[in-house]
Amino acid sequence: MKPIFKIKIAVDAAMSVSMLLLMAYGLVGEAAHEWIGMGMFALFVAHHILNHRWIQAVPRGRYTPLRVVQTALAGLIFLCMVGSMISGIVLSRHVFAFLPKHGGYELAQQVHILCAYWGFVCMSLHLGFHWSMMLAMARKHLQPSKIRTWVLQIAGYSFAAYGAVTFVRRDVGLYLLLKSHFVFFDYSEPLIAFLLDYLAVMGLFVAVGFLLLHVIKAIELQ
Repeated sequence: MKPIFKIKIAVDAAMSVSMLLLMAYGLVGEAAHEWIGMGMFALFVAHHILNHRWIQAVPRGRYTPLRVVQTALAGLIFLCMVGSMISGIVLSRHVFAFLPKHGGYELAQQVHILCAYWGFVCMSLHLGFHWSMMLAMARKHLQPSKIRTWVLQIAGYSFAAYGAVTFVRRDVGLYLLLKSHFVFFDYSEPLIAFLLDYLAVMGLFVAVGFLLLHVIKAIELQ
């Protein structure tokens, strides 16, 4: 594996961990949330620098249905990230506390929730579109086995099913539709329990992205 590819995987893995921690805003604390957010933005910039060739190729070539969906998804992630960063600066009480006081706090809070949750969903879908590559890498390092494959598939889809249940139980849909202007936390809940639940929700959308990829490819072959 080339060193640059290892760096890309490390950056993407760090982004996934950061994203989960950012969703646990109420449990990690305001200051930690803001600093993790700054780290996430830095990783996001690094991700785009490492993938600059893909960005340069956006205006060129033929757009198949799959490429349209992938490009649109990347654009939505970019908008969510920028929206999260700008609204986060407005709401900041620690990292950007030196900035002068300003209005628009309520609007910034709504934008921040909307961008955070849609960014979480879109980034998970984006990961799902690249899950085939991750599986191919795993096969290179693991001895092929039908039993192991079945066990991993059952475990993966079971985890995604648990993610669907958690999506409802955690009221994630309310935040995606901005039907609640505040994210509610149980402050007595262990952080690890919250992270595992949101990891399952991420797994749900990774599975959706993975299946959607194959559906689009099947349509293109017709």
